[in-house]
Amino acid sequence: MKYFFLTDGWTIGRVWGVGGLWDQALRRRPPEIQRMDLCLWDQNQQEKMWLYRVEDSVLMLEVRPDIATITDSSNTIGQVVLTRLITAEQVLERLASATTECQTNQSL
Repeated sequence: MKYFFLTDGWTIGRVWGVGGLWDQALRRRPPEIQRMDLCLWDQNQQEKMWLYRVEDSVLMLEVRPDIATITDSSNTIGQVVLTRLITAEQVLERLASATTECQTNQSL
């Protein structure tokens, strides 16, 4: 499995796998992407970043702000492509960082 953190209020767009852009018709299923019940809270930037788990065959993801939650579009960028998905060990290193606070979401 691979992992990434995504800021609260952002959504996942296109997904790329080993053969290029993910084709649900060809693969007969959507990519396995699951939001975990764990987030990092950065008090300095007032930012909540959720941990996501993706299957190994996912190479890149496009993420963008959720249009429904944007209040000021001048402060956001259009989209970002995540090309550096992280391992479980890297997630643990990030969670152990002293500059962040780890929270779980019990209401999901």
